Amino acid sequence: MMGNDAATKHRHFFRPSALIGLILSCFLLSAVQASETATVKNIRYWSSQGYTRIVIDLSSPVEFVKNRLSNPDRLYFDLKNAKISKEINTKLPVGDGILKTVRAGQYDPDTVRIVLDLERMEKYEALYLDDPKKLVIDVHAKRIKEEAVLPKKVVVIDPGHGGHDSGAVGRNGLKEKDVVLDIGLKVKELLGAEPNLDLVLTRETDVFIPLAERTAMAMKRDADLFVSIHANASPNRGAHGIETYLLNWTNQEEAISVAARENYVSVKTMKDRMEKFRRDNEVDIIKSDLRRQHNNEESVALANYVQNALCTDVLRMHKTVNHGVKGALFFVLFGIEMPSILVEVSFISNPDEERLLSQDSYRSMLAASIASGIKAYLGAAPPLQKVAYTKRRQ
Repeated sequence: MMGNDAATKHRHFFRPSALIGLILSCFLLSAVQASETATVKNIRYWSSQGYTRIVIDLSSPVEFVKNRLSNPDRLYFDLKNAKISKEINTKLPVGDGILKTVRAGQYDPDTVRIVLDLERMEKYEALYLDDPKKLVIDVHAKRIKEEAVLPKKVVVIDPGHGGHDSGAVGRNGLKEKDVVLDIGLKVKELLGAEPNLDLVLTRETDVFIPLAERTAMAMKRDADLFVSIHANASPNRGAHGIETYLLNWTNQEEAISVAARENYVSVKTMKDRMEKFRRDNEVDIIKSDLRRQHNNEESVALANYVQNALCTDVLRMHKTVNHGVKGALFFVLFGIEMPSILVEVSFISNPDEERLLSQDSYRSMLAASIASGIKAYLGAAPPLQKVAYTKRRQ
């Protein structure tokens, strides 16, 4: 739990660079244990300036090896014990200044090879997601500065769940997906009046958006902030209050449980991954990534502004508990190179808070508090100049 002083509290969190070790090792546990033949069902990609995300949809977990080759420059992933579907497009032209093409083929009877033909690449990261099963590859390249501009700040609001994914459901049937969508729409309306802000919602209707695509939306828009909105739940019906998370390591039982629920995995799976991270993270901490480090510090500050605004406003009219700012491993926050947080506005599993969440006035209060926290953070943050970029000239 953290206090109000964001500037002095960030030191309690692991550096985000250490999370890369977790992503490249812990989140691949399922793949290492793969046994049944996996089918590569589809390949998709999203592009933005300096970043491309490739998503490989799978029928089951896979073990894979990766390598980079030259002449021509390319990166490949060999998916073991895998077959490629005959229905998919095996060559995707990208041409975004980072990737030329993405190619896939049956390399041998038991191996599918995915090849990324590179134009330029600074680094890459790979993440395996369990539900639905997919391999996510993020390729980053340095952007070439053309001229300084001062555009609007892009704020991405992410109402969790949606469509067939109801999220947590209260005892009286209130669904998390409906609550957070309404709050998200209200936040957009409130902040939309600010002339220097550009508001983006990952969803504006009751539709399901996969976690990897929510992140890609923010990266594609080159967003300045990412705020994911959720309602909490606990087997303990008496649990109540407000808490805000950022992407980081934790050994707190409740934080692990919340992350497990939002990531669609079991608590045991989350604990196993956290334990492996605890054993393996020392080397990765040394590999400092200053941009990620800066964004982690800014995420702590943003989280504190939003958490404090929520608790201050709610406590004026209702009893609540300020659970503070915490770190946890949320898939929806992975790969975002900007200040990003996940807000658990109240416990929908608590009968009293479910009743409050069903009221438009309470949801309006929560939205106003989130908007107020975001504005307070932006007002306190240094007026950093954002730059426009262009592809490297030949």
